[in-house]
Amino acid sequence: MAPSLRSAFRSTVRKIWQTLSSIKTGVVLIILVVIFSAAGTVILQHPMTDADDMQRAYSPAMLRFLDVTGLTDIFHTRWFIALLILVSLSIIAASVQRFPNAWRFFARPYKSPDESFRKALPTQSQILVADEEQGLSAAERAFRHLGMKTERIVRPDSFSLFSERSRISEMAVYIVHASLLLIFLGFIVDSLYGWRGFLMLSPGTASNQIELKDGSQRTIPFSIRCDGTGEETYADGSPKRWWSKLAVVDGGREISRKEIVVNDPLVYQGLRFYQASWGRTGKLDQLMLSATPAKGGGAPQEISLALNQTVALDPDTSVQLVEFIPDFVVQDGRVYTRSKDIANPAVHMIVTSKKANTTVNVWLPEIQGIDENASSPYTFDAKDLKTGIYTGLQVSHEPGQWAVWAGVVLMAIGLTFVFYVIHVRFWVVPVVDARGQTLLWVGGTANRNRDAFELRFKNVVEQIQKEVKLQFMASAQAPATSNSGRKISRTTIAGR
Repeated sequence: MAPSLRSAFRSTVRKIWQTLSSIKTGVVLIILVVIFSAAGTVILQHPMTDADDMQRAYSPAMLRFLDVTGLTDIFHTRWFIALLILVSLSIIAASVQRFPNAWRFFARPYKSPDESFRKALPTQSQILVADEEQGLSAAERAFRHLGMKTERIVRPDSFSLFSERSRISEMAVYIVHASLLLIFLGFIVDSLYGWRGFLMLSPGTASNQIELKDGSQRTIPFSIRCDGTGEETYADGSPKRWWSKLAVVDGGREISRKEIVVNDPLVYQGLRFYQASWGRTGKLDQLMLSATPAKGGGAPQEISLALNQTVALDPDTSVQLVEFIPDFVVQDGRVYTRSKDIANPAVHMIVTSKKANTTVNVWLPEIQGIDENASSPYTFDAKDLKTGIYTGLQVSHEPGQWAVWAGVVLMAIGLTFVFYVIHVRFWVVPVVDARGQTLLWVGGTANRNRDAFELRFKNVVEQIQKEVKLQFMASAQAPATSNSGRKISRTTIAGR
């Protein structure tokens, strides 16, 4: 590669790196992710929304636009996955570029402030003391009283105290970065390898065939059996909750059971079965009737019929249920099914007489011009009917959820350190002023919430002053031969 081409390549790579590692780039990309994620909660999404509902919600032109741009399935589109990858690269680049300095600050804290540092520090104070040793001892007792540990720092030409708390707070931003990377990783894995489908079961049935959003079938290595399902309603008839009793059948054996409701799924082998819908199949399970002889005034008898079932009414007469229409309408002298909703039900029965070798078509309710109820040897009165019900289960395979939830927990920890844990540092250095007096220079800093730190620093200074005063009073009461006024030696400190 020619030097000019090599130089151009390096310059391009450097510019790309600088752009990716820029805080502005990361903020813009994260804002885009948030905007499109919010759009995914506002715009109806496949496959959770039925096609008919989508067509009712949007005009044909708008629906076509949303489908083409992928806005009806945002979290599985290639451009959204690419955006997540780009955000992740930006976070990694920004962390790599800034982490060495942050780690040096974390691993090797500045413990012995020089004169230039002391002059520039905005939060500082000076306390008059008798000598260096008494001043440092008083400061140690003050910090101990405030629940903080101290460290004596010995240098060839200086002595000082250093104290700090919550140094880990300096690394909180990288904890948040790691949590974002985990969350994005989980979304990317789910988008690439996850899938969602639907399973409809009636009580007593089992299946291992999942219908995917594209209409294809996916076979899972075990079966789900529905042992019961139902609906609870409010006083006005609106749904209160749906429930289903499910069982996992694996290898011919029942592995587990669970009653699920909305937002409380059954989980097995990484698959989640959510309660998504509930309804009636429009098919008749059982019809309860009262049959009374049309002539003779005999006692009525209670019978129960299932579809295509025949029941004997007497030794000569039987009745068979041949048709159930959940919502009927009559047009041109014929009976049609208008919908599967149990709104206007009708049943068609055939009453057979062996002796007369006749059959009579009986309809409930009576349909003028079609029924032959008047010719029937029995009159029927419907008491109750039970129709088939089904439970709709949304099935999801989300292999990246472990990363998402780990990222959420890690983010909670990181944000706790960011907002509630403050890294504070204090230095205490004995100094001599221009008049030859020994002073304790006390300085401090915090990485955030400076107003609260100012109050804390004031408490530290007041506690040191209190300890110095107590020490002075104790020294004044000591015998005159006391050596409390002796100045501390370098050898004495170094041997501590």
